[in-house]
Amino acid sequence: MLHAFIVGMGRSGAGLHLPSLAKVRAAAPGLLAPDPVVVLDPLLPPGGVRGAVTAGSPEEAATLAPPDRTVVHLCTPPHVRAGMLARLAPLGYRKFIVEKPLALDLVGLAAVARVRRRWGLDLTVATHWLDSTLTGRLRAAMHAEEYGPLRQIRVVQNKPRFTRSAARPDAATAFDIEVPHALAVVLSLAGGARISGASWEDMVTERLRLPRLGRARLRLDHYSGVHTEIDSDLTSPVRERRITLHFERGTLTGHYPCSDADHTAQLRVATAEGERRSVFADDALPAFLLAAYRRYARARCSPGALPVQVDAVRLLTEAKDLCAAHEPGREEAPRADTTS
Repeated sequence: MLHAFIVGMGRSGAGLHLPSLAKVRAAAPGLLAPDPVVVLDPLLPPGGVRGAVTAGSPEEAATLAPPDRTVVHLCTPPHVRAGMLARLAPLGYRKFIVEKPLALDLVGLAAVARVRRRWGLDLTVATHWLDSTLTGRLRAAMHAEEYGPLRQIRVVQNKPRFTRSAARPDAATAFDIEVPHALAVVLSLAGGARISGASWEDMVTERLRLPRLGRARLRLDHYSGVHTEIDSDLTSPVRERRITLHFERGTLTGHYPCSDADHTAQLRVATAEGERRSVFADDALPAFLLAAYRRYARARCSPGALPVQVDAVRLLTEAKDLCAAHEPGREEAPRADTTS
């Protein structure tokens, strides 16, 4: 049986990973140890988290759950990721589920790679759209070749994210929030790619301007001949996670669940013969965690293979560099005081 240890109890750790682990425990009895999940976050309120045991340090956590049989959920911001891995690895932890993105740039990616190689870490990045039922149906449609060759992919990721963006202390951009999910999916469907265009916009309200945190757009030319467009607007008044695959003889339009309030996806297939629509359950994060824990339970720990995630960091870094090159000499606008 495996133990679970969550580092970082913000929105990702407390709101997504912890409740998803409860679903994994219910779906696969005997996979997780009966002990409560261990959590670590210096900002946790007194009393900790219901259903979990709070550790005051990584060293204390190692006494609560055996590191060699524990999966660490690293839900800290990406700019401190390599440092946290370097602190946890000497304690015996080898199995890690890391929140996306793996790194913010190539420097951060290299730092993570050094720690991974030194300690033989097995890293799994939480781009759980890859384990989505919707993604599985899109992948099956591609492999069946019922609609002919794939020509184009378009992804739209819209949601209002003003409050969380204003509170975020790191150097993330709109490319680092939602885009990694979409990028992992399109790379898994259409293969490697090069960037043909990229742009970003500021997040602007009456009270503040957050540079590069408003909207991100990315165009890719895949080596397979497919063209992809990803558009992520964090200032949108509505939520939408839509992916459209244009085949030679049909168009598939999928809608991923937009929040943890409703785990339902939709898929519309349009061909010359007409349209059909299906609506189905799609709780991707528990499915992703279940697959990861099953792999960790049956395999000896070894350095993970992360080609898609490494390629995603490379492409996102290139996109951000391309955008920055179009704003030479730009001065960072100060963040407004939002505490009043």
